[in-house]
Amino acid sequence: MKIILIGQAAFAEKTLEKLVGRGEEVLAVFCPPDAPGGKFDPLKQRALQMGIPVHQHKTLKTPEVLEQFTALQADLAILAFVTQIVPPPVFNAPRFGSICFHPSLLPKYRGRSAINWALINGEKKTGISLFWVDQGIDTGPLLLTKEVEVDPDETTGTIYFNKLFPVGVEAIAEAVDLIKAGNPPRVVQDESLANYDPPCGDEHARIDWTKPGLTVYNLIRGCDPQPGAHATWQGKMVRFYDCRLRNEATTAAPGQVLEIGAEDVNIAVPGGVLIAKKVRGEGGKIAAAEFAKQTGLTVGAQFA
Repeated sequence: MKIILIGQAAFAEKTLEKLVGRGEEVLAVFCPPDAPGGKFDPLKQRALQMGIPVHQHKTLKTPEVLEQFTALQADLAILAFVTQIVPPPVFNAPRFGSICFHPSLLPKYRGRSAINWALINGEKKTGISLFWVDQGIDTGPLLLTKEVEVDPDETTGTIYFNKLFPVGVEAIAEAVDLIKAGNPPRVVQDESLANYDPPCGDEHARIDWTKPGLTVYNLIRGCDPQPGAHATWQGKMVRFYDCRLRNEATTAAPGQVLEIGAEDVNIAVPGGVLIAKKVRGEGGKIAAAEFAKQTGLTVGAQFA
């Protein structure tokens, strides 16, 4: 099958390798312009190594891009980790149109922070979807979905790289086979089940220590590694990573430091104890105990 690949980062790179390894003809790669400093995106670097033409545009909404897509006479375009808007004339140019990877079980958790919100909300399962691109945001008919379990201590980073990433690459290969076979699924999304969450930013990542311990813990997991759930101590922001929750009765005030171990810091939360292994203050990410040593954080200190 003649394919145009649009994307970036490691996911699109591995998708490219998968497609070429299966004997698909990848006609061209479209990825964003190089980052400041001239560092190549992994997708661009791999495509150039394979001798595949690479096109980089600040926007995909120009006549030049449409002209390139039309001239390629592709069977299919695949959107693999895409942040740029792809307009209808472009995504409709290939013979079969375009399909897009999304890291949630659509129609639930549309938007670019789908994994974050699934974990913040305490979901026990999530997954990936491949859908036919239309003019909406993650609204097109579904081609296929794959479900994965969410383990209690997984973070946005670990579930993406350990589960959703490899499942997604394999699913794209399966989707190509379905299209090749003819009459591939086009399941209209149930809008009554749909939700769209905003990009997860600092305004959503603020820790409220008075909320149930599991709610606090889910927020931290969902914001790890980005943007990093945060609180304040001595008027300065502190972000929390690689935490665990221990169910244990405590009479201490929520947010109060209970213990400083060899590597971690234990903090009271309603109904339990939050074990913080890594934090980031004004410097880089370090062990929580080292942060305590450097900043003078002691047992009894209160995070706000």
